[in-house]
Amino acid sequence: MPHTTVETPPETGVSLSHGLKQRHLSMIALGGVIGAGLFVGSGAGIAAAGPSIVIAYAVSGLLVMLVMRMLGEMSAAYPSSGSFSAHAERAIGPWAGFTAGWSFWVLLCTAVGLEGIGAAKIVTGWLPGTPEWAWVALFMVVFCGANLAAVKNFGEFEFWFAALKVGAISLFLVLGGLAIAGVLPGTDSPGASNLSDFLPHGSQGFVIGLLASVFAYGGLETVTIAAAESPDPVRGVASAVRTAMWRIALFYIGSMAVIVTLVPWHDKEVVGKGPYVAALDHLGIPGAGRLMSVVVLVALLSAMNANIYGSSRIAYSLVQRGQGPKALGRVSGGVPRAAVLTSSLFGFGCVVLSYWRPNDVFPWLLNMIGAVILVVWFFIAVSQLRMRRRLERETPERLVVRMWAFPVLTWVALAGMTAIFVLMARQSDTRVQLYSTGAMTLFLAVLGYARQRARARG
Repeated sequence: MPHTTVETPPETGVSLSHGLKQRHLSMIALGGVIGAGLFVGSGAGIAAAGPSIVIAYAVSGLLVMLVMRMLGEMSAAYPSSGSFSAHAERAIGPWAGFTAGWSFWVLLCTAVGLEGIGAAKIVTGWLPGTPEWAWVALFMVVFCGANLAAVKNFGEFEFWFAALKVGAISLFLVLGGLAIAGVLPGTDSPGASNLSDFLPHGSQGFVIGLLASVFAYGGLETVTIAAAESPDPVRGVASAVRTAMWRIALFYIGSMAVIVTLVPWHDKEVVGKGPYVAALDHLGIPGAGRLMSVVVLVALLSAMNANIYGSSRIAYSLVQRGQGPKALGRVSGGVPRAAVLTSSLFGFGCVVLSYWRPNDVFPWLLNMIGAVILVVWFFIAVSQLRMRRRLERETPERLVVRMWAFPVLTWVALAGMTAIFVLMARQSDTRVQLYSTGAMTLFLAVLGYARQRARARG
């Protein structure tokens, strides 16, 4: 098999640029793990699971570490802007690449709209009377424009966004640690008083917290997509994957432990203001809560920027592999501009639906993407299971990153994903998401298989 770093569009002969530097990739890897789901969505998980949310994040974090290691192994061997979609096509078949790629594209584009709405709500809270849709449109124009111009613009935005997020959460961990130790001026150590009711809602609450924690980890895949547009994609992927473990442990599990130790899990502000803002307000540090609101806004805008980028590259890669409309694969200035525009317009269309059909079409769309990240992880695990044997047999020198304890931990990861699917089926609020995502996945799989058979015939 030929070794390529990025796909080349057959109709133009023009390839994606290599405008992302190693510092961009390093910071994307570092800050990409600190997503909007951590800042915004973790409050509901804490309210359901109480202090046991720390265990929930640790369990789901272990699963994510395994998924990242598997994805890193394949992406270091075959760097591609299609990432797991290209790996699924190589390992399982074109129908699998089609299904994984387009389902993820729908997820990312919808997330662009959701993040735009979330960011607009924060700004309108500061500037009452200004229309939400206008702020969403402004954010969309800024990030769409940045992604249309050059990939280095995406890299620079993410570099500074990530630097701010990493700095803020590091400061939060330091302040929280000092408060817990009782050495922060003006505060008394809470000790273990907030941890006594460890499972307030029993196993049911823990399961809800576990499911919430799983979906907070979305966004880790971006670095394997972005690496294909760097001068040394193998080094970029390998570095990101090898540091994933401590990043997840520190930022996710560490911050959850600080929050539930400082703030009672049933405090209404944990959900109302968000857990990080609630924790800082609880410490009584002047202006800290408002500053964290700025960081949450940055996290939402960062995710919005990253998802416009990721969706456009997934679409571009699919087209180069004959899995989508050729117009989306056109490249100019090293950027797939048609794919950037289409992905942005789809995202803004989701925003319009949220205002126009908030009670039927929009919830249906949200349910449809509810479990896509798990479907993608499943494709990653199966692809790695199949590709590893082939790599060892044909090109062992490509195994720069290796999955731990293969194949045992790959099967452990698959079992963990299956268990989460079962848990989703047993919860009334996640059951609809599971079935809706399942229907979309099945539709794409059938369509992809039909296309595969048609191409094979002629």
